[in-house]
Amino acid sequence: MEFSIKVDPATWQRYISTPRKGEAILTDSFLNKGTAFTARERDELGILGLLPPAIFTIEQQLPRVIESFSAKETPLEKYIYLASLHDRNEVLYYRLLHERIDEMLPIVYTPVVGEACQKFSRIFRRGRGLYISYDQRDRIEKILLNYHTNEPSVIVVTDGERILGLGDQGAGGMGIPIGKLCLYTACAGVSPYSTLPIMLDVGTDNEERLADPLYVGLRRKRIRGAEYQAFIDEFVAAVKKVFPNVLLQWEDFLKDNAIFQLERFRHELLTFNDDIQGTAAVVVAGIFGALRLTGGKLSDHRLVFAGAGASAHGIAELFVAALVEEGVPVDEARKRIWTCDTKGLAVSDRAGLQGFKREFARDRAELAGWKVADPARISLEETIENARPTILIGVSATPGTFNEAIVKKMTEMNERPLVFPISNPTSKAECTAEEAIRWSNGRAIVATGSPFEPVTHGGFKFRIGQCNNAFIFPGIGLGVTVARARHISDGMFLEAARALATHVTESDIAESAVFPQLSTIRECSRSVACAVIRRAVSEGHAEPEILVNLEETVHRAMWFPEYLPIRYEPGTGAGSR
Repeated sequence: MEFSIKVDPATWQRYISTPRKGEAILTDSFLNKGTAFTARERDELGILGLLPPAIFTIEQQLPRVIESFSAKETPLEKYIYLASLHDRNEVLYYRLLHERIDEMLPIVYTPVVGEACQKFSRIFRRGRGLYISYDQRDRIEKILLNYHTNEPSVIVVTDGERILGLGDQGAGGMGIPIGKLCLYTACAGVSPYSTLPIMLDVGTDNEERLADPLYVGLRRKRIRGAEYQAFIDEFVAAVKKVFPNVLLQWEDFLKDNAIFQLERFRHELLTFNDDIQGTAAVVVAGIFGALRLTGGKLSDHRLVFAGAGASAHGIAELFVAALVEEGVPVDEARKRIWTCDTKGLAVSDRAGLQGFKREFARDRAELAGWKVADPARISLEETIENARPTILIGVSATPGTFNEAIVKKMTEMNERPLVFPISNPTSKAECTAEEAIRWSNGRAIVATGSPFEPVTHGGFKFRIGQCNNAFIFPGIGLGVTVARARHISDGMFLEAARALATHVTESDIAESAVFPQLSTIRECSRSVACAVIRRAVSEGHAEPEILVNLEETVHRAMWFPEYLPIRYEPGTGAGSR
């Protein structure tokens, strides 16, 4: 990246210094301002005559891009338009997201990013980030050094095997790291100049992708076993060597693999898994928010999962941690959780139980008094009827899992049951928001993974809070990078959940929403970052000096999409970004 951000010693104004001139300015998305270049810049940078004569401010440019965006007829076309804008003008792209975050977030990320990943090879326009294939495993360091910045702050990496609820998308999974890092910038002000999406391409078992002549990924079955792990180990070793201070976020790896990689590397470098830990924090934040509606304490609640993937694992562990901090003994806290998968309730004598399912499986003796049709296969509905949970969370990626009978059963047992169908994208939700409200006669407190329109029932308008990881992971990343934290603990995610819950306002509660409006997401991220930093310091993972003027320090670290003056300065190069 041939530019640096400097401060004019006479005026204290920040500006961009670059040794580049001419067409190269207009083709660099970090430097390009389009019609916003001033007369001085056009002359000095050698682009005079390369643009129409009218000069626009960024505020004047916005109506043009909004009009173009709005003219696109389908969500995917809108996604492609935004990707094109992203490729040619970073600042204008992020200003558009900032001004219309509610409208843009579902396009940039869930649910539309799911379709974009499925059709990635057919809508591919330009490379962004780094693609590291298994065939290049002996050149990983060289590939990392090819990136435009020598000191990225955040990497999001995937191997594309479990994209949302859509399964193996191979190289098409790159849409997820790109989208996640857009949210880091839009939601928490992490500089886009320092973010790095990475696709680890080890092949795909998706026959449709392999048969597609336009598929852009490695055309082979997935590498697995020892060879796969050696590749991951080589990748992490290269990251530690080339980018020793970076935050590495794992994204959309298959369940057991995701858990294994997190445990393997969490003490080696600054790292976390958003599917496990970020999802956990946002769900627990939603439960904290719901306490404003139900009253009582967290320890009053019992939780049943539909689905037993990595997300359920993370939520269960953080829910237990929250109960323990409230004074509940850990063994008792774990007994507040029941897990159901495609084979029914996880019971300890079921053959083949592993990992998370085994940890939270119920002993057969506990179920002695249960009324069930077949003790060998206890259904979700039977689990709810006997366990009498207050919270039902869907992470199954199976639409229809929460049927009318199940929602009504939850309502019979609870005045205000919590029903969270959070699987993404929208097509994979366990039920719709409207169904949960209607079947519960407006009594269920509903939060969903994908956005749903408000529901009107019985003359009352319910705003559906979105259980969106974007409320958590960008603030986590901002906090640990500002503090130069050495480790990310589970306690930091619990503090993040508490911080997010404080942003649920009385007007949110009045509409039965347990999450803030998306329009407040930058403020939420700042609070999350500060909470994470305080916890990091208290646990010894960051230096206490960061606490001096903490709020102001975090605020100043948040990048804002505005054009800076650009000066041609020969001999300058990459510097502070």
